[in-house]
Amino acid sequence: MSDIETISAKEIDRYIFDRAYLLVDVRNPSEYRKMHIKGSVCIPAEYLLKRMRGLGQVTVILYCDRGGLSLQAARELQEHGYHAVSVVGGIQAYRGRYLERDSR
Repeated sequence: MSDIETISAKEIDRYIFDRAYLLVDVRNPSEYRKMHIKGSVCIPAEYLLKRMRGLGQVTVILYCDRGGLSLQAARELQEHGYHAVSVVGGIQAYRGRYLERDSR
């Protein structure tokens, strides 16, 4: 099994608006609504493989709360032939300008 590719949270901003990449939050929808990175989509880890079918050759950048769940999800996607990258430290490590929070 190959090593999972990772990027630092600082690197996320360079991929957000690049159509060759898909930024995916693998947490549950309520966590996503509270705080997420602009441009990301919420696909909980347990549904990820099913939802990935048909996306083609896009590189998937996965994040979760602290990085563990996204690393597992990236491994699963790689085992099925997808190019997946995990964000080290997850959203807790992200300090970029695209953080969106629920204002309620």
